[in-house]
Amino acid sequence: MASSICDKLRAGVTTASAAQTQALAATVAAALPPDTALALHGNLGVGKTTFVQGLARGFGVTGPVTSPTFNLCTLHRSPSRLLVHLDAYRIESAREVEDLLLEDFLVSPWCLAIEWPEKIADWLPPATWHLDLSITAAERHTIRLR
Repeated sequence: MASSICDKLRAGVTTASAAQTQALAATVAAALPPDTALALHGNLGVGKTTFVQGLARGFGVTGPVTSPTFNLCTLHRSPSRLLVHLDAYRIESAREVEDLLLEDFLVSPWCLAIEWPEKIADWLPPATWHLDLSITAAERHTIRLR
């Protein structure tokens, strides 16, 4: 199943609503190997937080999932996985990420979902999955795995 969703994502998937984006992310969550970082690339409003909401639902998180822009990072526990949601928009260096002591929270099995990963590119784990999110001219959202 993991190769099937990865193949689809490499080709690019288009969604027409937040619910469709969340459903796609829930499918990704089901196929995602443990202890994986996801770098969510894209401009403001392309659906990065919406994607993380779907991941959370796919992992079985029942509480609300919102953008951690002001607290930088939020933890969501589920029966199957710890989801760490990092918004790097206000982070200026890899050193600032290290100061958050994220490694202390990454207890297996985990998923680290990072919004604005280009801000901390030097810090990202080597096996990070990079997803490009964008909006088409027809106001549809696209998600593509690099």
